[in-house]
Amino acid sequence: MSVNYMTQEGYKKLLSELNHLETVKRPEISRQIGEARDKGDLSENAEYDAAKEAQGLLEMKIGQLKDIVANTRFLDETLLNTDTVQILNKVKIRNLKTNAEMQYMLVSETEANLKEGKLAVNTPIAKGLLGKKVGDVVEITVPSGLMSFEVVEISI
Repeated sequence: MSVNYMTQEGYKKLLSELNHLETVKRPEISRQIGEARDKGDLSENAEYDAAKEAQGLLEMKIGQLKDIVANTRFLDETLLNTDTVQILNKVKIRNLKTNAEMQYMLVSETEANLKEGKLAVNTPIAKGLLGKKVGDVVEITVPSGLMSFEVVEISI
């Protein structure tokens, strides 16, 4: 298992999700299995099969979250600076072809959420931006081809 770097906020969200799965979802599925079992013949009981499958998927998800929690290391946000692009920085970039500007916060894979503008550091764009300075132009290969971006601003 690899080490997961995250913020305290991301860790709290992860623990909250794990708690919800263990205290709410797990009992719900156990109840569904019990209700399906009470309906009789298990060999031809689609409800029972579906509930058992859902239980297996839930337990797998709980196991994955527990592994992440066990291997989490916290990022010291006091060590952040804006000289170069690094994890937990907000980076404003300009697409040199379209002149469109975008801003992303570079975060760990487990905290990534594009709707919130949080880009995982292991994505091609984030990898290309890491270590760059304001004014740097970077060419990044993405699935649609080669894109050129200028680093406009780095903030915390």
